[in-house]
Amino acid sequence: MSWLDDVDDEEDDSAYDESSIRVRPNPKANRPRTKRRPAHADARIARVLGVDRGRYTVLVDEGGPEEHQVLASRARELRKIAIVTGDRARIVGDTTGDDGTLARIVGIEERSSLLRRSADDTDQVERVIVANADQMLVVVAAADPEPRERLVDRYLIAALDAGVRPLMVVTKTDLADPAEFLSHFAGLEDLQVFTSARRDGGEEEMPIEEIGAALIGHSTVFVGHSGVGKSTLVNALVPSADRATGHVNTVTGRGRHTSSSTVSLRYDDGQGGSGWVIDTPGVRSFGLGHVNTDNILRAFTDLAEIAEDCPRGCTHLPDAPDCAIVEAVEEGRAGPHGAARLDSLQRLLATFATDNGRHS
Repeated sequence: MSWLDDVDDEEDDSAYDESSIRVRPNPKANRPRTKRRPAHADARIARVLGVDRGRYTVLVDEGGPEEHQVLASRARELRKIAIVTGDRARIVGDTTGDDGTLARIVGIEERSSLLRRSADDTDQVERVIVANADQMLVVVAAADPEPRERLVDRYLIAALDAGVRPLMVVTKTDLADPAEFLSHFAGLEDLQVFTSARRDGGEEEMPIEEIGAALIGHSTVFVGHSGVGKSTLVNALVPSADRATGHVNTVTGRGRHTSSSTVSLRYDDGQGGSGWVIDTPGVRSFGLGHVNTDNILRAFTDLAEIAEDCPRGCTHLPDAPDCAIVEAVEEGRAGPHGAARLDSLQRLLATFATDNGRHS
């Protein structure tokens, strides 16, 4: 018989008792990390008004008796998510808005729209401009700087791609007649256009009341080339905005960037009507690398109707066989400005076609 047979069963069990295992203490006395995040059921919904160096100005209790602004930071789990002006954010922490307090954004509500642009047409990296806007107001000058038809085309395409209704304001009509420029967009039936008027003294007068009426009940993002008078228009609509204004360089014909950030401002018509004006920095280019190419043709309403007679898969480019749009322009059935609009359409389509169809 082996000496092991003399060992008591109870003593043998105690040798393997888990309670006898030596556990290393936690020197920092902190909790182990976990991927589980709190539900934040008590989070409040706030509108993001502006972003500045990692801090977000948000509006709490919008439209209510206790409406106030709060400064917030983003939660760590949102570090890879773009939070932009117009977003509806969920915030927790100190939401009093008192000096020295800082709330925390822990989530973003589902967006109804997202207006984006890219650095150029071959860049698929999106630059998010604004969220939840339902209108885009394109501000363009009749002169100084000269209006750029194709830049406006790009704005309209981006608006349609985002499901945003386009509007247009033409400024500086005291310097030039915008009729020829506006004829380029005659085929866009849903485009509402406002133009400034000339006073008896020759000075410009903007239709502020008419523009303001179109803003009521909407969230409208203002876009435009630098120097077209966008900030001046914003200040006229929202006197408390105090947006910086600049001038156009007489040598280069280019405007100076005055608005350096995107910000939401409340428009109030003084009669109980209100809306949101979202002012953006002026841009000289507007890449469409993120856009679905089908939406390019949709921006040209008049040509899109003709394209219904095109063969399936038609590219609408100059060498496209049996293209109904090309034939209509050659035969003079596309209107007096059909050739110019087709040229603009083809230039945009050609840019995407050379990128091997990545944007389709």
